[in-house]
Amino acid sequence: MKLMRLGAPGAERPVVRVDDSSYIDVSDAVTDFGEAFFASDGVARLRDLVEQRSSSARAFGDERIGAPIARPHQILCIGLNYSDHAAETGQAVPTEPILFTKSPNTLVGPHDDVRIPRGATKTDWEVELGIVIGKRASYLDDTTAAQDAIAGYVLVNDVSERAFQMERAGQWSKGKSAETFNPAGPWLATPDELTDLAALDMWLDVNGQRRQTGSTATMIFDPFFIVHYLSQFLVLEPGDLINTGTPPGVGMGFDPQVWLQPGDVIELGIDGLGSQRQHVIAPR
Repeated sequence: MKLMRLGAPGAERPVVRVDDSSYIDVSDAVTDFGEAFFASDGVARLRDLVEQRSSSARAFGDERIGAPIARPHQILCIGLNYSDHAAETGQAVPTEPILFTKSPNTLVGPHDDVRIPRGATKTDWEVELGIVIGKRASYLDDTTAAQDAIAGYVLVNDVSERAFQMERAGQWSKGKSAETFNPAGPWLATPDELTDLAALDMWLDVNGQRRQTGSTATMIFDPFFIVHYLSQFLVLEPGDLINTGTPPGVGMGFDPQVWLQPGDVIELGIDGLGSQRQHVIAPR
């Protein structure tokens, strides 16, 4: 299944995507795609409901698409998780996942504006595969248990302010947590929708110019390893989002480096997870 949320910010309703042109509204049976939904095995229950309502599909209009999950308990991120991206930054391939966090309120819809924060000078882009947790996970025994704890996958843009991240002392979270810095969606794909997690093509354009071309094939730590690993250090809650790293082609990897400016348009996508389009706007 492909879970989506439609409507104005703060008033999204849950739906299930049928195809490019239609969806099934489930808002009368599901409050939202959040912690309570995933914790109560909501995905399995929803399958039966969608089958019953297969004849009641509605056409997509021009309604806003929100992030496919409600605000999570936490957004966890893995840095330098693609071997070719580590190479472009001149850093060693990590021997363990590098962990940092983003503020949960960075989450926005796939086509919402990305706002450059005040004082920013080096705002960057990152196309990433996101993992959504489906059940509470702590000290998982192995990667099989980790696989069972995943509700699905989502396309994310891990927007970053490199000057805050690299030059202002402290943890990476400082450069990752500005408002609008985590566009997600357009849908959450349940695991059965993706045939090969290790061979998903990824891309990102800025103003129509290809900047990132990659594949999950160069991912150092795969999603099952990441979930198992993180569960040894912290408790993963249903609905939590994990950003798993980006392939090469980020702005700081160019010579000279390239940064986002107000008026820019970012477009990105991953096989099976749809595409996004964001306009970059000036600080408040």
